[in-house]
Amino acid sequence: MTSIIPGYEYDIFISYRQKDNKHDCWVTEFVNNLKGELESTFKEEISVYFDINPHDGLLETHDVNASLKEKLKCLIFIPIISQTYCDPQSFAWQHELVAFNKMAKEDQFGRDIRLAGGNVASRILPVKIHDLDAEDKALFENELGGVLRCIEFIYKSSGVNRPLNPSDSPDKNINKTYYRDQVNKIANAIKEIIVGLKNPSSSIGIPTKKDSSNISKSNPEAFESIAVLPFANMSSDPEQEFFSDGISEEIINMLAQVPGLKVAGRTSAFSFKGKNQDLRFIGEQLNVNHILEGSVRKSGNKIRITAQLIKVADGYHLWSEKYDRQLEDIFDIQDEISLAILNAIRIKLFGATKEAVLKKYTDSPEAYQLYLQGRFYINKFAGAVGLNKAIEYFKAAIKIEPDYSLAYAGIAHNYSTLGIFHYLPPEKCLPLARQAIQQCLQLDNEIAESHSTMGSLKMYYEWDFAAATIEFNKAIELNPKFAEAHEQYATCMGILGNYTEAIKHASIAFNLEPCSLLIIFHIAAVYFLMGNHEKELEYGRRLIELEPNFYGGHYIVGRGLCGLKRCEEAVPELEIAVRQDSCSLTLCRLGIAYGLMGEKVKASEVLEKMENLRSTQSVGNFDMGTVYVALGEFDKAFQYFEKAIEKREGLMLYIQSTLRNFPEFKKDPRTKQLFEKMGLPYQ
Repeated sequence: MTSIIPGYEYDIFISYRQKDNKHDCWVTEFVNNLKGELESTFKEEISVYFDINPHDGLLETHDVNASLKEKLKCLIFIPIISQTYCDPQSFAWQHELVAFNKMAKEDQFGRDIRLAGGNVASRILPVKIHDLDAEDKALFENELGGVLRCIEFIYKSSGVNRPLNPSDSPDKNINKTYYRDQVNKIANAIKEIIVGLKNPSSSIGIPTKKDSSNISKSNPEAFESIAVLPFANMSSDPEQEFFSDGISEEIINMLAQVPGLKVAGRTSAFSFKGKNQDLRFIGEQLNVNHILEGSVRKSGNKIRITAQLIKVADGYHLWSEKYDRQLEDIFDIQDEISLAILNAIRIKLFGATKEAVLKKYTDSPEAYQLYLQGRFYINKFAGAVGLNKAIEYFKAAIKIEPDYSLAYAGIAHNYSTLGIFHYLPPEKCLPLARQAIQQCLQLDNEIAESHSTMGSLKMYYEWDFAAATIEFNKAIELNPKFAEAHEQYATCMGILGNYTEAIKHASIAFNLEPCSLLIIFHIAAVYFLMGNHEKELEYGRRLIELEPNFYGGHYIVGRGLCGLKRCEEAVPELEIAVRQDSCSLTLCRLGIAYGLMGEKVKASEVLEKMENLRSTQSVGNFDMGTVYVALGEFDKAFQYFEKAIEKREGLMLYIQSTLRNFPEFKKDPRTKQLFEKMGLPYQ
C-alpha cells in the first residue's frame, strides 16, 4: 500500500523493540487499535507499516534489509519508547529512528512542519510505554535536538511502571489515563500532521540548518516575547555548569537588543532552573509566549549544543537544532541560535540593530570561558565569597584579553556590591570599583551595564544624584530591557522624593524580572522609602514564596510590619532573617523592632552582637546609629551617622525612613544638618 501523498511508501511507520512485543503482543494490539481509530478518523485509507518480526539487536555493521530504506520513506514515524528502546546498538534505534530523523530533515517537507493553525509539529510522534531513566531520556533528546514530548501509555501505581492496557481502569492508574482516549489523541495528531503536509501553503518545513542570510531588510513592529531557560549541563563534569548557564545568558543578552521582542530577564528565567515545571506555567509566570530550552555537552575542545524553540500556548516546536562543533566556534553557534529564533518568530534584523545583536567583546574562547565563570558566581548570589570569586575570574579573563570591557564592568559591579552590602568598607572597595568602571568606559562607552554601575557609584558613594541620573538614563537608552538600570533609577528617584517616577521604573523593572530576588528586594526598598508598607509587605512575601531561604524576604516583611506598627509580628520574621544571614543589615532591623517595642535590653543585646561582628566582617555605622535612634540615644546615633557620612556609606541614603518611625529624631536640629551634608531633601 502506498501513502496518500505521492512519493512516499507509507503514511505511518511503527518502530519498536521485539522485546516489547514478545511477551504479551502489546505493540501488535496497539497497532490494531490505532488502525481502527484511523478508519473512523480519515475518509482515505491510511497505510501503516508494522513488521511483526523485526530485526532486533543488530549492530551498524550488520546487513540491513534493502527494502527498509524505502519503507522508512513515510510521512510519520511512531517509535514505541520503552525501557529497552533507547539503545544505540539496537536495530530499531540505529536503522529506524536515527535513519528516519536524518531522512526527514532532508526531504521536501522537513522533519518539523507548520500546521494550518500556525503551530509546529514533529513528524516523529513518540508513544511512551514506560517512565525512562534520565540517561535514556537525555539520549533521545540529544537525537531529536529537543525536549521529549510523548503521548503516554503508562500504567502506574505503587511500585508499578508498565504499559497501559485497554482493560486498565483510569481510577486505579496514578496517571488517570484511559487507553482509548490515548489512541484517539494519536489519531488526531496524525490527522493534523497529514492535513498540514497536504496543504503546502500552510506547511513550512523547518530544516536542520538555518540560513541566516535572509534576516535582513526591515524589522516590522513585533509583539513577541520569549524566555531563555538555562540550558542543561549534559557534560560529565558538573563543574561545567557555568558554561551552559553562560551560553543561555549570552543568548538572553543578544535577544534583548532586538526591538519589538520582549525577553524575560536572566534571573527570572533562571529561577526555574532544575524545577522541571510545565512550560505553560513558566510562560504564565514570565508572561511570554515562546520558550527556548536546550542542553550543552562539553568534552575537552568539543561541544554539542541542542536548542529548541517552543510555543507556550500548545507546546509545539517552532524550531530545533543540534550543533556539534569545536570550542572556538562557540560565538558562531550563539549567533546562529539567536538568528534562527528570530527567523522562526518572523522578526527581521537590519543595519545597526543586527550589529548590536551580534556584537562581540572578545575573540578568545579562553577569556570568554573565564568571563562566564565570573558571571556564574555573580548570579549565585552567594555573598562575599561568590562576589570575590567572580572578581578573580574576571581578572583572569583580562590577563588573556586586556581589552575585555565586559570583564572590567563585572569587576566594578562586584566591588560596588561588596560595599553596598557591607562586605567591604567603602574606602577599600570604592577606589577599585572606580578604576574598573573607568577602564571599561574607555574601552567601550556603549555598554548598558557599565553606565548602570557608574550610576550606582555616583548615587551610593558620591551622593551625586544629578550625575547618577544621567548614567541611569544612558543605561536605559542603550538597553531599555535592562531591569537593573530601571531598578537603580527607581531607587534614586525614591531617595529624591520623586515617587511618581520611582514607581514607574520600579514597575518596568519588575515586569522585566518578575522572579529576580535582587530586583524585588530593591523594589521593596523603593516602597519603604515612600512609606507604602503594605506594598513593601507584598514584595517581601513574594520573595519568601520564591526563595524562603533568602534572608531578604523575611527582612522586608519584618521591616514592613514595623512600618505598620506591628512589631510583635515583625520580630519572628526578623529573627529568621538573622539566622539566615547574621550581618549588620539584618541585626540592625531586629534592633529597631525591639526599640519600637520598648524592649531596650534586647535592642542593646543586638548592638553588642553587631560590635562583635567587627572582628569578622564590615559593620555599617549607619546600622549602628539607627539602633541607637531606636533606643532614644541620639548623641551616640549622631556620632555613628557622622562616621557613616565621612566614609560615604551608601545605606545612609535610607535615613529618611528613620524620620517617619521616630518623630523626635526629626525634630533634632542635627538631623537637618545630616540631610544637607548628603544633599537630600528634608521632608
